[in-house]
Amino acid sequence: MSWSTGLLGFVAGLLISVATAPVGVSGAVFLLPVQVSILGVPSPAVTPTNLLYNVVSCPGALLRYRSNGGLRGPLTRLLVVGAVPGVVIGAVIRVFAVPGPTVFRAFMAVLLLPLGAWLCARTLRPARRTAAAAAPSPRATTGLALAVGIAGGVYGIGGGSLLGPILVGRGVPVAKVAPAALACTFVTSLAGAGTYALLSLTATGDIAPDWALGLACGLGGLCGGYLGAWLQPRLPETGLRLLLGVLALGIGLLYAVQAAS
Repeated sequence: MSWSTGLLGFVAGLLISVATAPVGVSGAVFLLPVQVSILGVPSPAVTPTNLLYNVVSCPGALLRYRSNGGLRGPLTRLLVVGAVPGVVIGAVIRVFAVPGPTVFRAFMAVLLLPLGAWLCARTLRPARRTAAAAAPSPRATTGLALAVGIAGGVYGIGGGSLLGPILVGRGVPVAKVAPAALACTFVTSLAGAGTYALLSLTATGDIAPDWALGLACGLGGLCGGYLGAWLQPRLPETGLRLLLGVLALGIGLLYAVQAAS
């Protein structure tokens, strides 16, 4: 890795995490196309490299959320219990089954575009106060985390980009979702990166992460994540919900374009 590539990875991780950490998104879902299209990370090595970014970047935001007491409560535990086995399953699928990325991109677009539009519309026009959305049950929360963990293991996304909009849309406050989603992302990424490292010993191809680039991107995310978590209590709930909706729309649009190309 050249110094210019490392610097570009650091800046990309920094800028992305500042914008995404306040709503519990690690930013890996935005970093993935940057690594593939600009930084030239091969597949499937891009997946564990993205997971390595999460491992390095998340502690910055988590440290800040911990000092605010944001990591207390059962939501973090429910997400981790479901997502950890999911990410191991996803890593095995990615290495041995090699599912096509087009299907996943189309699925992400179909899920996130209407979800983001709904969150934005509900935030901008909150006048209708009919029956409020009920928070999902513990069993449903763990099942959701399992499904997101599998997707994260296959494609190297943090999971917050899916968990955040769904949980917030079901009535859970952003201030409660953000630290739990990031904690889940950190633990599952650690398990996923370790799984890929073990699988690289028994399978052929570019399976191991690009350690230097993953660390460079992660260090940028470490700084940006701390700053983003510091900003979160200073932002209104309405602004955070709108930011999460816009991020969901942006991610969905990005994957829609990639699936169509």
